[in-house]
Amino acid sequence: MIITLSNGRQVPMEMHKIKIVQKMYLLPAAQRLECLRAVGYNTFLLPAREVFLDMLTDSGTNAMSDNQLAAMMVADDAYAGSESFYKLARVVKKVFGFEHTLPVHQGRAAEHLLVKVFLKSPQVVLTNYHFPSTRVHVELVGSQIIDLVADEALIPAGSAPFKGNIDITKLKKSIEQHGRENIAFIRMEATTNLIGGQPFSMQNLRDVEKIAKSNGILMVMDGSLIGENAYFIKQREKGYADKSIQEILLEMMSHVDILYMSGRKSGGARGGLIATNNKQHFDQLMTWLPVYEGFSTYGGMSTKEIEAMAVGLEEMTQMEVAGSSPEFIKYFVERLQEYGVPVVTPPGGLACHVNAREFLPNIPPLQYPAEALNAAMYLVSGARGVERGSMSEDRDRSGKEVTARMELVRIAIPRRTYTLGHIEYVADRLAWLHHHKDIIGGLRFVEEPPVMRFFFGKLETVGGDWGAKLVKAFKADFGNEI
Repeated sequence: MIITLSNGRQVPMEMHKIKIVQKMYLLPAAQRLECLRAVGYNTFLLPAREVFLDMLTDSGTNAMSDNQLAAMMVADDAYAGSESFYKLARVVKKVFGFEHTLPVHQGRAAEHLLVKVFLKSPQVVLTNYHFPSTRVHVELVGSQIIDLVADEALIPAGSAPFKGNIDITKLKKSIEQHGRENIAFIRMEATTNLIGGQPFSMQNLRDVEKIAKSNGILMVMDGSLIGENAYFIKQREKGYADKSIQEILLEMMSHVDILYMSGRKSGGARGGLIATNNKQHFDQLMTWLPVYEGFSTYGGMSTKEIEAMAVGLEEMTQMEVAGSSPEFIKYFVERLQEYGVPVVTPPGGLACHVNAREFLPNIPPLQYPAEALNAAMYLVSGARGVERGSMSEDRDRSGKEVTARMELVRIAIPRRTYTLGHIEYVADRLAWLHHHKDIIGGLRFVEEPPVMRFFFGKLETVGGDWGAKLVKAFKADFGNEI
């Protein structure tokens, strides 16, 4: 909920109270430098005990409600026919309108099954914008995924309210170029993670569905951040201001054949699902579910998490839950703009995204400016985000480096986890870092895994030990920090 203060500033109001707390620790900057060196300047490899504010992701890191925790205590642990699953299936029917539900342990497990069943190489997948795990699953079977957002979606400081839209002209051209029979499915991601958590509009979804149906192409939605996408439709699209999140969700689902999602985000629990009204699609997927995930009523998930996700999906339809992360992100983005820090606009779901290409214009893409900035942020604040740029792209089949279209640092805002004080702190440290950006240098790999290298790769600084120089400048200004 947004409230207006007496000075005119609008701030998000937390519509919950804190009942359980977890103590956090802020290591001194010099110690943070040693921690970062030990993991090769890859913040993914930092133990959580060395992180003050963990803003790497919102996946499985959200605060659970009291009702979710209570539901976990009554879970039915039966291997087959668990009552907990049937609760989840009833909620999926109510919230999304789908008759058939398959539980999976997380979103990428759903992607694996979808590619296994519906993609026959050399078919292609058309999408608004890919996610790293989606791309890898598609490429592992010798195919490709093609991004179709409009050119304006790749301008970080843009104003288009729905940068996650598929460009209809590009879609028609791709179908004509590849042939309808060579397109496995069209995928809509809600919201588009790699370009700033940007949503698509209901009108665009309708337009894409019309083209898909006329060409006999399957429509698939990645709904990992479906609650946030519905919230943005309500906030930004004409004709939806008076509709509830629940009504918007049901309308969205009426335009797709299959929904899959990680329950770790909008669902608020560690798991995932696939849902559809098409019995044939359901049966095709069910054939492989026990092979890769588990029996049909647990699908690789703990039944306690199934109970929590059932509650979480219903809570997602509440405005104060669907909007909790977007409202904090909007405040964070606007605060950084006041400080002159380049960010992706308009504010999206999932995270505040800092434009590392503009923040560090002198660092070339293949010295990974986004990870350099992410590492520098950790050094001066103890907060970690995640690189979303060229380091997140694997080499192509010839071994050549791939340059990402955008170089972003994603600073995730897990739902109902952090306070405005935390946001103000990180914004202040980023503002200081922006004034000292010339100290920051590039990075190069010293250990480079062949697939999804951003998880486990290790790097070293380019052009001297700029990490030590940055910590020295920081200590000169802040001393004992807090």
